[in-house]
Amino acid sequence: MTGFDFLRGEVERIVAAAGGQLRVAADATEAAPFWDTAAVVLVGSDIRELPPRRRAPAVLVGLSGEGDSLWHLAAVLGAERVAVLPDAAAWLAEYLSRSRSPEAGGLVLGVTGGCGGAGATTAAIWIAQAAAEWGARVLLIDGDPWGGGLELALAAEEIPGLRWTDLSEASGSIDPEQLSDALPVAGGFSFLSWPGSRERQSGVEAATVGGVLDAARRGYELVLVDIGRGTEPLRTFAWDCDRILVVAPAQLKAAVSSARLLQELPPVDTALVIRGKAGAVLDGPLIAESVGLPLQGLVPEVKGTANATELGRLLEMGRRRTVRRFAASVLDLLGGGLP
Repeated sequence: MTGFDFLRGEVERIVAAAGGQLRVAADATEAAPFWDTAAVVLVGSDIRELPPRRRAPAVLVGLSGEGDSLWHLAAVLGAERVAVLPDAAAWLAEYLSRSRSPEAGGLVLGVTGGCGGAGATTAAIWIAQAAAEWGARVLLIDGDPWGGGLELALAAEEIPGLRWTDLSEASGSIDPEQLSDALPVAGGFSFLSWPGSRERQSGVEAATVGGVLDAARRGYELVLVDIGRGTEPLRTFAWDCDRILVVAPAQLKAAVSSARLLQELPPVDTALVIRGKAGAVLDGPLIAESVGLPLQGLVPEVKGTANATELGRLLEMGRRRTVRRFAASVLDLLGGGLP
């Protein structure tokens, strides 16, 4: 749905490359009769009104140069994905091709901190470890190129396998089995990390991230993404997540920061977990209410966690009963998504 001729022409070429058929409607009234029967609904960045009581559009399509407005508009319209053309043309063609012959795929759960130092990486590692011990095929992805490298927290920098820098030139579709075979394993789960080195990381293109996440979804039952809090990681990774978990300490300042963060997140199911001592859980419902998110659990304050992070011993801490209880409360959020 778009009234913008240039955008229509760009999408027509992409749909043709994907082997699909395109019907174009200029506004909500014209689009309504075909909305619910379409395999995929694409909405142009010129649209501000959708047909009433219809499913959310699959992709908001815009052009480079439109800036932050695209992500804000996607949140308002409830779009599941954002495609910025021309950079995302290959990704959009691949997405449309898969939509015509969908495959069963795993769940992508994003984890981010409501404020700096919230413990999102620690929580993501413990959740991945618990899910793997339950028998699920799990991939943990480091989404923050400025976070120092997930592999350091796992003490896995010497384990051979692909890192994000090895995938920086990847384009198009990625075979899920080849990706799985090439990734390193620690704690029973695969991981994809930025190198834990002092070298400056230049990041990867959104299309590359999309290809990796698509392959991960097809190759794993649970994909955990340690998103980070920067604007680019949020845009690059959060919009591909099915659900998001926000980790925040039991502090007023963290609650305010978490509430602000929600404005940058896509319109997907999002829950809050509080990090604090056992007594702090009493304040959990109040904090969750102030943030505007359902409370999913409590990340335990386990003595020695800071040292374990520095020494790469988080997986050892993950075997403790309080940590297992926390991970179980989060995995319960996933419902029937895991075996």
